[in-house]
Amino acid sequence: MNNIEIAADLIKKSKHAIGFTGAGISVESGIPPFTGKGGLWNKYDPKFIELSFFYSNPKKSWQEMHKIFFDSMGVAEPNKAHKVLADLEKRKILKGIITQNIDGLHQAAGSQNVVEFHGTIHRLICTNCNLPYKTKETDLSQELPKCPSCGGVLKPDFVFYGEGINKKNYDKASEMALKADLVIIVGTAGQVMPACYLPFTSKRYGAKIIEVNTLESAFTSQITDYYFPMKATEFFAELTKFL
Repeated sequence: MNNIEIAADLIKKSKHAIGFTGAGISVESGIPPFTGKGGLWNKYDPKFIELSFFYSNPKKSWQEMHKIFFDSMGVAEPNKAHKVLADLEKRKILKGIITQNIDGLHQAAGSQNVVEFHGTIHRLICTNCNLPYKTKETDLSQELPKCPSCGGVLKPDFVFYGEGINKKNYDKASEMALKADLVIIVGTAGQVMPACYLPFTSKRYGAKIIEVNTLESAFTSQITDYYFPMKATEFFAELTKFL
């Protein structure tokens, strides 16, 4: 029995398996990571998504967000890794996913129980009256998108630098991490706090950890039981042979 067979066996026998995903799972959908080789922050100054910068320079912030987030993420499609995770949930093997990504590709693949720890580009919030809007139903051709109800500036509903994690998302992710008996980590270096603490919580409460990352992460030598230095799509294509 090879390690992928062992991983498949662990997944099938688990009672409360969850996924924990980061930018690496979406790279093969054409979305660049934020850090590392080819990372967005090697090319752009992330100042435009600092909360203070957004409130003092909303037009400039939106100009950059259009270019970096909405133009690329808005057309990306889920890949094999997203689809297999969605299928595992449909088969009631996977209980849910905690994702650090804001691209919505897990839901596009069919996943239902997804905690978007850092929010999403698919929803906008009015900074004045707090009304939410679906991005796809909002006119983003404006230089500065405004609330149809009160005229306030709209902000994407993802976490900016200097902004706290949404309490509802934090609490739900923490509950999932505590209940998990198996965590499938995919495409994250484990460097972004406080999200990176969640798999450590699961491990502390007895969960097994399967990790799929092209490079070793902060998890690999500390909590990972089975490490697969593979692209996410390659791993899940192999995994399906044993599921």
